[in-house]
Amino acid sequence: MQDKQNNGFEGGHWRRRLHSIIFEADTAVGRLFDLVLLGAILLSVVVVTLESVEELGRRYGFWFHVIEWVLTILFTIEYALRLYVVRKPLLYARSFYGIVDLVSILPTYLSLFFSGAQMLLAVRVFRLLRVFRILKLVHFVAEARFLLRALRASRGKITVFLFFVVLMVTVIGAIMYLVEGSTNPGFRNIPVSIYWAVVTMTTVGFGDITPATNLGRFLSAIVMILGYAVIAVPTGIMTMELIKNRSTNTQACLNCGAEGHDDNAKFCKFCGHCLV
Repeated sequence: MQDKQNNGFEGGHWRRRLHSIIFEADTAVGRLFDLVLLGAILLSVVVVTLESVEELGRRYGFWFHVIEWVLTILFTIEYALRLYVVRKPLLYARSFYGIVDLVSILPTYLSLFFSGAQMLLAVRVFRLLRVFRILKLVHFVAEARFLLRALRASRGKITVFLFFVVLMVTVIGAIMYLVEGSTNPGFRNIPVSIYWAVVTMTTVGFGDITPATNLGRFLSAIVMILGYAVIAVPTGIMTMELIKNRSTNTQACLNCGAEGHDDNAKFCKFCGHCLV
């Protein structure tokens, strides 16, 4: 009774135990659950990949279909349990992981409503969406959560930097059009010149468009050197955020199912519910 009052979580000790198994990996049973689910996710991705091979699809299509439905049922049960063990299931359903869980099971069920030769294309689209199950792997990689937090913290700086890069390639593309456009058919207009600037600055260098004049080559060399700075700046921003982030654990909130709390956290940073 005291346990319920402290946590506001109805269902008793067994329900809290189920929550720790599904959402956390601090216990042997929780790790086993994660490993089984991880194996199922990888198997699903392999099946989808092999099914796209025409010869294998014809030969083993029936078994691929059976495996897919078994995995879909397994993921459906897992998704239902995740919603059941949290106090506010809608919070989890609207979270990144909740949406990924839902997207991973919907395509197979949606394919039931589309039959007939004229709908084969739609069915194929739904079936290919199953590849998104690989995103569920993020559940099991603590470092991935760490990177996601760093990305969220640095999104403002990176957005400003990307805006600056867009301005820069636009200006460079316009300059290259003025320099090369009259003599080089490759730089026939400003959009194509901007495309060249993007390819060159990102150090991809397809080579489908190349400058012919000495001034154009000189500008190309400058853009290539700037390309290294373009790569280095967001890397530095991310590194700073990673350094500032404190260590976290696998504890999940009983109320909303959110993870990524600090080791010394007593309340959920997302909904304010007591963690201890």
